Amino acid sequence: MDDSPDTIGPDTAPKQSVADKARRLVKAFTTKDGLVGDYDYAFLFKPNLPFLRKSRRAAPFFGLNERMPVILAMLLGFQHALSMLAGVITPPIIIAGQEGANFDAETAQYLVSTSLIVCGILSSVQITRFHIYKSPYYVGTGLISVVGTSFAIIPVATGAFAQMYATGYCPTAADGTKLACPDGYGAILGTACLCALLEVGLSFTKPSILKKIFPPLVTGPTVTLIGISLIQSGFEGWGGGSGGCFGPPRPTEGPYRLCPAVGAPHALPWGSAEFIGLGFSVFVTIIICERFGSPIMKSCAVVLGLLVGCIIAGATGYFSSSGISAAPAASFIWVKTFPLRVYGPIILPLLAVYVVLLMEAIGDITATCDVSRLEVEGTLFESRIQGGVLADGFNGLLAGLCTITPMSTFAQNNGVIALTRCANRRAGYAACFFLVIMGIFSKFAAALVAIPAPVLGGMTTFLFSAVAVSGIRIISTVPFTRRNRFILTASMSLGFGATLVPSWFSYVFTYSGDNRAKQGFFNAIVLVMETGFAVTGFMALFLNLVLAEEIEDETRSITANEADAADDREEWAHIKHGKMAEDGSENEEKIKDVEASAARR
Repeated sequence: MDDSPDTIGPDTAPKQSVADKARRLVKAFTTKDGLVGDYDYAFLFKPNLPFLRKSRRAAPFFGLNERMPVILAMLLGFQHALSMLAGVITPPIIIAGQEGANFDAETAQYLVSTSLIVCGILSSVQITRFHIYKSPYYVGTGLISVVGTSFAIIPVATGAFAQMYATGYCPTAADGTKLACPDGYGAILGTACLCALLEVGLSFTKPSILKKIFPPLVTGPTVTLIGISLIQSGFEGWGGGSGGCFGPPRPTEGPYRLCPAVGAPHALPWGSAEFIGLGFSVFVTIIICERFGSPIMKSCAVVLGLLVGCIIAGATGYFSSSGISAAPAASFIWVKTFPLRVYGPIILPLLAVYVVLLMEAIGDITATCDVSRLEVEGTLFESRIQGGVLADGFNGLLAGLCTITPMSTFAQNNGVIALTRCANRRAGYAACFFLVIMGIFSKFAAALVAIPAPVLGGMTTFLFSAVAVSGIRIISTVPFTRRNRFILTASMSLGFGATLVPSWFSYVFTYSGDNRAKQGFFNAIVLVMETGFAVTGFMALFLNLVLAEEIEDETRSITANEADAADDREEWAHIKHGKMAEDGSENEEKIKDVEASAARR
């Protein structure tokens, strides 16, 4: 188990000279062993079809710092980048759209390009792991802990923009049409930069204390409500769009009687069968890839579904090439800027977002250590948690300064590591390289922005549901005692209610005076109470701190992790004794790895 060179104490290993590093680099690019190696590349592309014989030999595992061929590192890095792509581009497209700042296509293209570039750069911070001078602290995990634009910001941003337009903070035309609001977007960025300091400060707290204050009982329902609130946006897009053509009720006259608008390519009324079928083409492709796809197809199933949907949409006339043709050849950070300021009403919801991001980071880093075959306890593990959380908060601050909403540590890349058996940082750096290249070539971003809403809706519905399922998985690790059931019921009842009836708290305060500070305070309360995951998170946190454990709650309760333990042991015993002679020593090593992972869990 190679965890070097990320040690806590002084590094006593011999230093490599520049000449040694140069010789290794030349060898890597000039020899067959360095470029290609002896890896079974067919393993990545062989589909899982019923009539094909399955390989009995597992692919080799590449540890954190092991040498691996350059071509393989680039290929697996590209796979990591593709697995991140859908998650990286979705938040900027939604926030720049009609539910958010109502930006034009050029600005939306810039945000998508910048999101890809910033995710590539900040992921390299997590992967590299920098030591803070003359301190025991680090920045980064030293693992393939990639970062992407957080989904948790979407409900806060869309709710904030709705309030900004209602209060006049964002401009509206005489006929009620919402105009572009760069000031509002800048206010969200500035406030996010300020709130990121919370996660930076909490990163210096021991992980055991953080888990006690923010246990799965608090973070589980919060993450679940984030996913549930986002599914509405995905379904609206699936039907044709979430702007003026959606309603409700669905308009029958005016420029938005068709989606996305009258005059757009292949415009139809919202909810038309053609739109629904287009979204289903994406959804069904994802399912087919999961059932029959090769390892590389499974980890990129969402992107492949998006690609199939785009091909069908292009063949049937839903695409407009005008935006792609007008886009510049290249883009970079700060091509467009926004005035940074603090918007008081979203401070509390954004603080809740960063608490969620902190706990997500701890869980994702733990999972990355597990699939990378590294220790998930001890001093080095806690140092990785500290460095990862600090980098997560620091990345949120840097992202705001780079005109992008907060970042979060992505979990889907753990699946890529498990499928490809590669936890090597060289593959992580290759993924960062491909993300930056995708972002610089803005024609690529323009093509992503031009994707029809039903295609994007079919993809985002799946992604957002995955967020909700992640929250349910977190909840399933909690013992279902009477106290815990009560906390879940009380917190989630408010969250579900605020999600289903988002205007339920809009008429509580009737103040209409000129005191802007007082009005801003009221707006902050309204925004928290109407943001389902925020009110759920705060309620769960409060009840968890004030409600003591009851006597019967202290008895052992079975969680979802433990409920299947006996069946898991029986299944692995059957595999071990029934197939050992047939599968050989490679399967024995694999079984030991899985059993060790189950024991750690």
